[in-house]
Amino acid sequence: MKSLVIGIAGGSGSGKSTLARNVAAASPVRVVTLDMDGYYRNFTHLSDEERQRANWDHPDAFDLDLLARHVRELAAGHRIDKPVYDFVRHLRASATVSVDPAPVVIIDGILLLADARVRDLCDIKVFVDADADVRLMRRIRRDIRERGRPIDEILEQYATTVRPMHVEFVEPSKRYADLIVPHATDNVFAVEMIVATIQDSLRAEGALQ
Repeated sequence: MKSLVIGIAGGSGSGKSTLARNVAAASPVRVVTLDMDGYYRNFTHLSDEERQRANWDHPDAFDLDLLARHVRELAAGHRIDKPVYDFVRHLRASATVSVDPAPVVIIDGILLLADARVRDLCDIKVFVDADADVRLMRRIRRDIRERGRPIDEILEQYATTVRPMHVEFVEPSKRYADLIVPHATDNVFAVEMIVATIQDSLRAEGALQ
């Protein structure tokens, strides 16, 4: 039986990954998650300085063909080797993570709904809507704590690529969502609603009693 695929999109720092984890924890069946960030292209031909200046918020920065193929393989019941991205060096790590199939596959990413290759594979499409100041504050905290980046670099990247690409690609992709939820870090109602949708979908397919 094909897995149920849920796509969670939204701006950087909106709480997509938190929502995905909370839904997985509350799901009545096993869930596997894929982060779109792991599918950044491996720009080994660029220098360190060039990679730091690259536009990582444009759709062309992602290997969407590989992501779509992995989603199809997981949904069909096959194991995949998911790439891992090193955000400190701006390069794909040499190691991969083995991901086994599950009844539910959740993918999260800023541009998940912006490209039809991945969007059309999602049975349920969710967009996490958060104010720009909330997203920026969360991004600053994350990049300092997890990626060791200085505040000046974070703000420059936000002004030159993150915000413009959000306006051009991320925000317009909201129109493809089946469900739009507000800032998701503590949104219990959103989790309950998505879990209820999972239950209804699996019952309709005979995969849940």
